[in-house]
Amino acid sequence: MKKLIIFLLTALLSLALVACGTADNEEGAEDTSNGEENTEETNDEGATEENEELTKIVVGASAVPHSEVLEQAAPLLEEQGIELQIETYQEYVLPNQDLDSGLLDANYYQHTPFLETEKEQKGYDFVDLGGVHIEPIGFYSKNVESVEDIEEGTTIIMSRNVPDHGRNLLLLQEEGLITLDEDVDPTEATVEDIVENPLNLEFDTSIEPALLTQNYEREEDTVVAINTNYAIEHGLVPTEDAIILESPDSPYANLIVARSEDEDNEALQTLVDVLRSEEIQTFMEEEYDGAIIPVSE
Repeated sequence: MKKLIIFLLTALLSLALVACGTADNEEGAEDTSNGEENTEETNDEGATEENEELTKIVVGASAVPHSEVLEQAAPLLEEQGIELQIETYQEYVLPNQDLDSGLLDANYYQHTPFLETEKEQKGYDFVDLGGVHIEPIGFYSKNVESVEDIEEGTTIIMSRNVPDHGRNLLLLQEEGLITLDEDVDPTEATVEDIVENPLNLEFDTSIEPALLTQNYEREEDTVVAINTNYAIEHGLVPTEDAIILESPDSPYANLIVARSEDEDNEALQTLVDVLRSEEIQTFMEEEYDGAIIPVSE
């Protein structure tokens, strides 16, 4: 009888221990499951944050300095959730065509007179989002070292880009080389508006802007008006090499231009803000040694 009682007590104790172990295991399993669910939720949330897409904008620009400036701005834009894709152009026709067709979201290479002429002639529905910098246009020559050295009959070479003609002619007038018709807006003047030309200067306005530096190298006794972007790209230093250089208060600021429908586009507005930031303006001043002048309006 005593052995039977001990056996029964032992059996009951074993059952109690098994039941307790089972309960603990079920509770542990439940806790582990909850931990795994929480981890998955956290991982999903982290993946969502990491894979969140940036807002992409495609901007067309001249090679120098515009594309270089945009490259400096790209990391700052990325910090604000914007991916910048830069398309580089060597001439002045395609950037507006590609903007109009939707291949670009904006472009950065032209000033107001050029923009207005393009809109009038080609019907573009574009808007100026703001100026970024001024590129003072300059006159260069291989053999003519100063304005005083310009001889009678010297050929003045300008680009075929008509919106720049008034800009160039106004500089020549300020140097006393020509006089323009006072009834004509100097910014819209052409060679036909010259009323006094005491040195009988000749004018060649048939050259593509990108080819001006070639004419500078080849036509050594001429004086060539060269846009600063092409001058810099060719290795010229406007503040040192130009015999005539536009003043810093020029109204010809280079603009960010977009289609009118995107006038309030937040990403493009942020682009303008970044390009006008202290960091980018300091880069322009230091990198180009005064050849381009930042603007903030």
